[in-house]
Amino acid sequence: MVRAADRAKRPARTSVWLEGKAPRSGAGRGGGQPSGLDRDRITEVTVRLLDAEGMARFSMRRLAAELNVTAMSVYWYVDTKDDLLELALDAVFGELELPDAESGEDWRDRLRCVAGGYRALLVRHPWVSPLIGTFLNIGPHSMAFSLCVQKVVRSTGLPPYGQMGALSAVFQFVYGFGTIEGHFVQRCASAGMSQEEYFRHAMSTISEQPRFSAEFESAADLMEARGGDTVEEMRERDFTFALETLIAGIETMVARGTDPA
Repeated sequence: MVRAADRAKRPARTSVWLEGKAPRSGAGRGGGQPSGLDRDRITEVTVRLLDAEGMARFSMRRLAAELNVTAMSVYWYVDTKDDLLELALDAVFGELELPDAESGEDWRDRLRCVAGGYRALLVRHPWVSPLIGTFLNIGPHSMAFSLCVQKVVRSTGLPPYGQMGALSAVFQFVYGFGTIEGHFVQRCASAGMSQEEYFRHAMSTISEQPRFSAEFESAADLMEARGGDTVEEMRERDFTFALETLIAGIETMVARGTDPA
């Protein structure tokens, strides 16, 4: 276990995956270490707590209480809270079903698959979004996702100088879309309302404000034009149209075949 003083001396430690230490287990450990506790179990419960209660309420003491152990028992398996959050982040990336690059499937379908899976992950685990920008994301599952995405983009036919730009265009869009969607779903749950109820209530409240009347009428026309009978259907149409627009953009850049610089 790393002492707080030691952690303070190395604030630039980059990743739990670069520590060079094998996962600890309680086997053969003295001092009354609880049976059935290991790093995988701790990570699993961490993910469950973060899903249920969010990042703000998560703490090592809260985790220890859920595991029915002492906080010091948890620190035998992970050195810091950041280490644990990084492990939890990589664990949920393991939920993604990644397309096989050797399957011969068209790159467009593989891109739709991985983009849709990433979006669903961000919605399912709203706490993931801020952590993606906090850690290096070099755990085995995160790296598998990253390599899969790179292979898909390479197979588009884009020249090397454009591949990172295309990757950024697609997956930064998905990140933003999934993050906002996840927060909205979380807000509805906190309010004890369905997405449909929350959306209609918000729109009704805005429409009653005279200073927003002109803007609201314009927005209402756009929402009606987008189609869909429910909030979820409208959102799905938006995501699909946006992703297809990006795919069409990649096709156009491949056909152009020139360096925009």
